[in-house]
Amino acid sequence: MENWSDDKKKLFVLIKKDGFFKGDFTLSSGKKSNYYLDCRRVTLSAEGAYYTARLFLEMVKDEKFDAIGGPTLGADPMVGALGAVSMQNNKPVKMFIIRKEPKGHGRGQMLEGPTLAKGAKVVLIDDVATTGKAFVHSLDALAREEITARICLCVIDRGEGGREAVAARGCELRSIFTAEDFLKD
Repeated sequence: MENWSDDKKKLFVLIKKDGFFKGDFTLSSGKKSNYYLDCRRVTLSAEGAYYTARLFLEMVKDEKFDAIGGPTLGADPMVGALGAVSMQNNKPVKMFIIRKEPKGHGRGQMLEGPTLAKGAKVVLIDDVATTGKAFVHSLDALAREEITARICLCVIDRGEGGREAVAARGCELRSIFTAEDFLKD
């Protein structure tokens, strides 16, 4: 923790206190685990959303992209925070949310937010990456719209195949933390 920024240290403390649980859990992948990382408990707080947004924007500050977004529900609070923080920084970004399935009425969209042109380059975000299933679903939805992501960001990478799953789709997974950071003590 000694080389971490203040924002990263503060976010770690929030997650360790409010989003890290030991016990018997079944993950969305169906795998069993003796711990659970629930980042939504943190990213749905003002402080957690703020630090997450600042860290994500720092992670892509040298990248060229048209928008940032990700799958509902994990990305929802972070998307809003990213928009607010990017505006504070005088570098506003477009944001979007990807539905689990096309809307059953109206235009039947899977992508919500400002219209992204075909060929747009985006950054995908999510709270926790385990197997990468949510990222892969999102990459498929974007591909149908001829939109490309080369970077996926998550708060925590559990190290259970997510990095490899997005790499197989031509994306790099970057995380603020790994599960190991929370399992050390």
